[in-house]
Amino acid sequence: MVTSTGSGLSVPDWPLSYGTFFPPMIGGVFYEHGHRMIATFVGLLTLIQTIALAVVEQRKWVKVLGFCSLLAVVLQGVLGGLTVLFYLPVAISSSHAILAQTFLGLTIIIAYSQSMERRQREYEKFEAKGDFLKMILIFIGLIYVQLFLGAFMRHTESGLAIYDFPTMGGEWLPAFDQAMLANINAWRFEHDLPNVTMHQVVAHFLHRVGALLVLTGLWIVLSKGFKYYRQYAPIKKILNLLMFVITIQIILGIVTVLSGKSPILTSIHVATGAFTLGCSVFLFLRSAPLRLEDLKKVLSS
Repeated sequence: MVTSTGSGLSVPDWPLSYGTFFPPMIGGVFYEHGHRMIATFVGLLTLIQTIALAVVEQRKWVKVLGFCSLLAVVLQGVLGGLTVLFYLPVAISSSHAILAQTFLGLTIIIAYSQSMERRQREYEKFEAKGDFLKMILIFIGLIYVQLFLGAFMRHTESGLAIYDFPTMGGEWLPAFDQAMLANINAWRFEHDLPNVTMHQVVAHFLHRVGALLVLTGLWIVLSKGFKYYRQYAPIKKILNLLMFVITIQIILGIVTVLSGKSPILTSIHVATGAFTLGCSVFLFLRSAPLRLEDLKKVLSS
């Protein structure tokens, strides 16, 4: 909501907010300082988690992940502060957004390492499929790239650089010429929006191409997943959830454009993108062997 409402510089200083810990929560300050307060609480919870894992956890790799998550949340806070201090530079703002997704993935892996399901799988006979696992990893990579493209599009203010759907700048096959750009900027002028450049148009277009690639990756993952695990409920549930979530995500992307980037719809679209990544990581965890050496064997086979 900070970016969607244009509140990124509503609080111009950091680490304090207008020189205080609790400024008046009005206008954009509500979103920007509220974001900082929640970030601080998440950081505190991550610190507690890291200490708890260091004390009670026996598995070294889980302890390492705990420290990595703490490092990620600290770096995330620093990037958030630098974003403000340097007046929302695209590189830092986009990195801030993507690191949040990385932190989410780490948190899901740590949560799964502590789950009853994982403990029960120690006594369960499960046959992992190497080609399915490789496809999930590729799929996670596609989602990750798509999230980066989305962040780059948002922070370069390219969200309405192509204002229509399914056409693009009034064309079914965009020419990326001056006529297309003139048509887009004429529409933006009518809606009291500043002109965009061709670079912004391309940034928006790449995000749409990314969505198509993710949809293609989903189809392959679903076809392989249902082929191998149609009778295995845990994986089947995640596959069905992924199919539902990505369908909703595509609809949200379309509606976000057609609504002129409604802040609520835009923010839900971003959150659903993160949820999609989380589901994909969870699918990999449920589909992979529990031990790293076994995972390496399956992936190399």
